[in-house]
Amino acid sequence: MDNKALMNKFYTSFIKGDNKAMGECYHKDILFKDPVFGSLKGDRAFKMWEMLLTPKKEDLKISFDIARVSEKKGKVNWVAEYHFGEKKRKVINNVSAEFKFKEGKIIEHIDTFNLWEWSKQAMGTVGYLIGWTPFMKKKIQKSTNQKLDYFISGKKG
Repeated sequence: MDNKALMNKFYTSFIKGDNKAMGECYHKDILFKDPVFGSLKGDRAFKMWEMLLTPKKEDLKISFDIARVSEKKGKVNWVAEYHFGEKKRKVINNVSAEFKFKEGKIIEHIDTFNLWEWSKQAMGTVGYLIGWTPFMKKKIQKSTNQKLDYFISGKKG
């Protein structure tokens, strides 16, 4: 499979909520980074997608555009639309994803987006007031990684 087909498989699987097919696109030594989770390596990255997509979120809408792809690197611009948290706040997140490839798989996946824009939508007033601060970024990453730890351990939380 060429890298463009790999990117298509990853994002069409994302649209379908198929974390297993997404995981097939990742190298076993994957490095994933984004503003919400920070850095995840290997199995934690696979488990993150499983946690986020199990069960498939019915209101999740994903669209994507492959901006460029080569033998070693790729870039995809994508948008996620969904409702977040107990208050079901509407979030529209515009993401730029950079990829590196190794052995026909994704070895590095870095999602970049404006955390303040995300936090204003997801958290309302609190996100607006302090969503841009390093303190809030650390708090968000700590919370999401704790949820991932609980998911991996089989607990609910």
